[in-house]
Amino acid sequence: VQLQASGGGLVQAGGSLRLSCAASGFTLEHYAIGWFRQAPGKEREGVSCMSSSGRTDYADSVKGRFTISRDSAKNTVYLQMDSLKPEDTAVYYCTADDGPKLYGSSWCPLWGMDHWGKGTQVTVSS
Repeated sequence: VQLQASGGGLVQAGGSLRLSCAASGFTLEHYAIGWFRQAPGKEREGVSCMSSSGRTDYADSVKGRFTISRDSAKNTVYLQMDSLKPEDTAVYYCTADDGPKLYGSSWCPLWGMDHWGKGTQVTVSS
């Protein structure tokens, strides 16, 4: 299982970014997928997840601003981030979890996942 995130960068508050995560070694649609982030000095935070059936969940702090999506043909997951705020500044990690095999297609563990890729830095200036 390999995950490679990209698309981070520097953006002004109110702007948008789209993160991408290419998966290899497994089929994304059979896994729960997600995005986590960690800011300096802060705990890791689950941002968004999508179950294998397509059910989504979001942290309260990003609801209405971020959208997770999956392109099964490309085996890639995306995180569209709009109306960005300085407090969104963090390293963002793409994740996957094979929990659906045990817990069903609605499994969407925003508290933690098994497989992690390298992060991509997102910086939002005020």
